[in-house]
Order: sequence, then structure tokens, then C-alpha cells
Amino acid sequence: MERELPLVSVNGLPTEHAGAAAPEAGAAGAAGGPALRTRPPRRSANYSRTGKPEWLRIRATMGPNYRRLKNMMRGLALHTVCEEAQCPNMFECWESGTATFMILGDICTRACGFCAVKSGRPTELDWAEPARVAEAVKAMGLKHAVITSVTRDDLLNGGAEIFHNTIKAVREVSPGTSIEVLIPDFQGNWEALKITMDARPEILNHNMETVPRLYPWVRPKAVYEQSLELLRRAKEMDPDVLTKTGIMVGLGETLEEIEQVMRDVHAAGVDIMTIGQYLRPSVKHLPVEKYYTPEEFDQLKRMGEAIGIPHVESGPLVRSSYHAREQFEKLGGVTV
Repeated sequence: MERELPLVSVNGLPTEHAGAAAPEAGAAGAAGGPALRTRPPRRSANYSRTGKPEWLRIRATMGPNYRRLKNMMRGLALHTVCEEAQCPNMFECWESGTATFMILGDICTRACGFCAVKSGRPTELDWAEPARVAEAVKAMGLKHAVITSVTRDDLLNGGAEIFHNTIKAVREVSPGTSIEVLIPDFQGNWEALKITMDARPEILNHNMETVPRLYPWVRPKAVYEQSLELLRRAKEMDPDVLTKTGIMVGLGETLEEIEQVMRDVHAAGVDIMTIGQYLRPSVKHLPVEKYYTPEEFDQLKRMGEAIGIPHVESGPLVRSSYHAREQFEKLGGVTV
């Protein structure tokens, strides 16, 4: 008989870390349940100066495809989230000929506690960017293109028109390529969402990122319920478009909170959910509370699929676009 792993036991921490420093006092949970933190932890419960666990060590392979893609991105003045967000899978993906394009520049108007992308005040909007992305997709011969962006709260529609134009431009030069867009919350501007959805991407992705209790520190300018509503409305606008979301773990969440997020996104009609380990980009970012083991990620996958989410991609190095093409094909995706 398979034994479930005891992810949570004392104050939201696994048993082996129960001796760590106690969290600051917070509101008590349900009767008999753990007390929940009112603020995120300041130091990882299993912090070690020797480095990350073995399963998080990545071998950098800078082969010919990696160098070719890097030169292509610079030559076309394009940005990739792989580089800007310090994705741990960049070398693997680039060597296999895939990349996630980041449009709307490389300066984000938000400063989330987990994100390595530069924040500040953007200075321009490049209307020629969609054509260059399309050129790169065609040159790379991509069967599945992933397009994301910085958040542009300075723009009336958050840059939705550029998303729309990029989808159209890629489809024009590479009609056999399926397209996935990872969009910001557009500040709850549903007209901006409609502009994006009208271009009919095969997958509409918007990440929840974490559990609602941690939003003030992880996503201080976002609203949990608003992100859920975006996913629900996207599915309502076009039921044929697959919807997708993702969270990071290791920020101080409890197993019960993860389960609730899964139930919420399932109720919103989400088709694909990704779960990966949060890795601290720098000392200026939120600390890692816990490194989940591969076995614990397997447990989370089983939990999500038991709740009813059609596909859950769960693993230490999983990120939003990891195995994106395989997910699309598994769910019987057809280019629209």
C-alpha cells in the first residue's frame, strides 16, 4: 500500500523541520489545525550553506543550439523570460530548440517578491515587436510557441493589443505552430482579456503563483480572486481554448492551502496546472521556506488530478512553459 508523505504537521512545516524557529503568531486555523503565519518566513526552515538539494542541481550545457538561439534573440532585439527570470531549464530548453518569448520590453511595472525580472518605469511600446517574434518562431521551426510579457500597468489595456498582434503575426508566417500565451492580470480589465482571446491562442495561461494568504508579500499588487476570475472568464469567452495556471511552492504555504488553490482553479475550469519549487533569485527576494522533495511533488500531482484537474505538471524544476508542447498534445489540442 502506497504511503502518503506527511507534508504538513507542525505550524505548516514538515515533521523533520518541526524544531525550526517558531513562526510569528497568527490567526488560529480550523479547530485542531495548525496556526497559519500572518507574514512570510525570514529564513528557510531547512537552510543550508552547502547549497541546494541534489535534485535541484542543474548542469549548464551551452551547445550549438543554445548559442544559435542566443545570437538570434539578440539579433532580433527580443527578450526571453528564460533569461530575464533566470529559469533553471533554460539550457535544456534552448539546446532542444525551444524558448519562451517575453514581449512588451524587459521592465515590469510591478516588483513581486519572487521575480528576477527588472522593475521600474517602462519608456516605450514597440509595435514592430510582434513581427520579430514571428520571424524568430519561423526561423526556429517551432511546433509550439510560448509568449509571455512583463506587466505593463502603465498601458490602458496592459499591452493586450501587442499580445493580439503577436499571435496573429506568428499564425500568419507559421500556421502549423500552436500558440500559448502567459498573460498578466490586466488589473481586472476584461476588455483587455477579450482583445487577447479574440486572437484565439491555443492555450491561455495566467499564474496564480501562490496561496492567497501570501499574496501581500509574493504578489503585492495582485488580487487572488481577480486572477481566478480571469481564468474563469477566459474559459467562458472561448471554451475551446485550454486554460492553464501555476504556483510555486516553498514560500511558507501549507498543504491545506495548496489543496484549496487546486479546488479553486478546478472550479474555474482550468485544464493544466504547473507546480514547481520556488528558487530565490537573490538576497533581495523572499527566502525559501522549504525545499520539496521529488516524492512530495509526485504527491501534489496526484492530489491535483484526484480533484479533477485534467493535467498537473509537478516537479522541482517545473516552470510555466516546461513541457508545454507535450501538455498541449496530451490534452488533444488542435490548432484553432
